[in-house]
Amino acid sequence: MLYLLIKWLIGPIILLVTRPIVYGRQNLRVKGKAIFIANHRSMWDPLILALVSPRNIHFMAKKELFESKLGNFFFRSLYAFPVNRRNVDLQSLKNALKVLDKGDVFGIFPEGKRAVTDSLDEFEKGAAFLAIRSGAPVIPIYIHPDTSRQVRPVMLVGKPIDVSSIVATANKSSLIEVVTDELADSIDALRIELEELYCG
Repeated sequence: MLYLLIKWLIGPIILLVTRPIVYGRQNLRVKGKAIFIANHRSMWDPLILALVSPRNIHFMAKKELFESKLGNFFFRSLYAFPVNRRNVDLQSLKNALKVLDKGDVFGIFPEGKRAVTDSLDEFEKGAAFLAIRSGAPVIPIYIHPDTSRQVRPVMLVGKPIDVSSIVATANKSSLIEVVTDELADSIDALRIELEELYCG
């Protein structure tokens, strides 16, 4: 697969040039199914995450990228599948659950699109839905916004989040909102911590 070719043959060269700084790298070594969530500032975010992760990551990408035969082949070879970002896309969520059911890693940017400022945008509910339905641990990752302006990426990986305790105690009518807020708070906490580590 193209994903493996890039990761193991071209990836080491990219990592040698970019020399990413990854705090909390040990938290990427999760076993079994897992959901990686991260803020989204640069078009290179999925590539960098894929290269620093010891696990292969499956992503969803906007459906427009798959409309041509070449695009469809290329992005599916990168373990990506299409999502309609204009509507609630149940099929893309089902595809993500299939990835997790196989014990693999699924990566998602809960903001839904690349942010145009250094602030976090409001989180969409897809990541929370997947965590609740799959029971997979969520690994929060904050990518410093300087990554989009310089060659060297900087990120902080948080400890796995188990949402089962929230599922057991939260009101079902507000469960997705509560988990979404928890995930957003975890990324924001990493943002503050990384500012102290990297800029302090």
